[in-house]
Amino acid sequence: MAQRVRFGKTGLEVSTICFGTWQLSPPFWGVQDEQEIAKAIRRAHELGVNFIDTAGAYGDGLAERVIGKAIAGLPRSELVICTKVCWHFLPDGRRYADLSGEYVIQYCQEAMRRMGVDYIDLLLCHSFEPLTDPSDTVEGMEALVKQGKIRAYGVSNWTVEQMRMGIAAGGNYAACQPRYSLLRRDIEEDVLPFCQSNDIGVMVFSPLHRGLLTGKYTGTETFSDHRANSPDFQGERFKAACQAVGKVAGIAGKYGLTTVQAVLAATIMHTGIHSAIVGVKLPAHIEEAAGAMGKALSREDYHNLRKLLAV
Repeated sequence: MAQRVRFGKTGLEVSTICFGTWQLSPPFWGVQDEQEIAKAIRRAHELGVNFIDTAGAYGDGLAERVIGKAIAGLPRSELVICTKVCWHFLPDGRRYADLSGEYVIQYCQEAMRRMGVDYIDLLLCHSFEPLTDPSDTVEGMEALVKQGKIRAYGVSNWTVEQMRMGIAAGGNYAACQPRYSLLRRDIEEDVLPFCQSNDIGVMVFSPLHRGLLTGKYTGTETFSDHRANSPDFQGERFKAACQAVGKVAGIAGKYGLTTVQAVLAATIMHTGIHSAIVGVKLPAHIEEAAGAMGKALSREDYHNLRKLLAV
């Protein structure tokens, strides 16, 4: 039986590894092989990974359409699908932030159509949007819950104070999707304690730090995608991180794990994190990531791993 955890007060039962689809955003990652990603989604289901994360902003609906093709024929009740609303994209490629209740409802209907489903398990606000009264967003979300179109809702990329404001406006925000990796742990200071104390399900994105924590880089590589302008992937900072990651294999080997699996296992050991979202381009990628489910390091090795990556 595949490992499942209760995803906070959403009540959803999810795998501790979540299949991410940000890679289906050509402006960030270039053009990907959609058929291979669809195969990987089906392979994930075979491996017991039931949690899929996407967003309308990923390729202006492209990721949702690929998911729709991939899950056709799979038992819908065995899947937990999360998507995100905020970016109101137009046919000419322009987009703007919009969390008005009216757009939240419109977006949900469009997303269901793109994925070929009649409900979405989890709908998140993809970013904070300053022009909409928080109560208006809540009104749209609650209407979708009452209509049975979504099972729960939450936020992504919101600060603690923004979450407090949404809750104060009557929102039953039950999930949070923040950026987190063992190289970037700032949410341990505020977001994670807040979510733990409010029983909010947490699914972290970029736990492999956009590939830096996979162990496949030496620090001499250059990039043509969005990482080309990131300080983490340039110069001495990049080299130092790669050297540190290279040492993770020594800890991982004690457990028969790869570097990727050890990093993911350590990530989901944090009591405030329920699931780690992994960007997948090939079936082999999800096969490796799924190998972290149900695995754990000793307390000593967990802290040793964190020390190694404190660069």
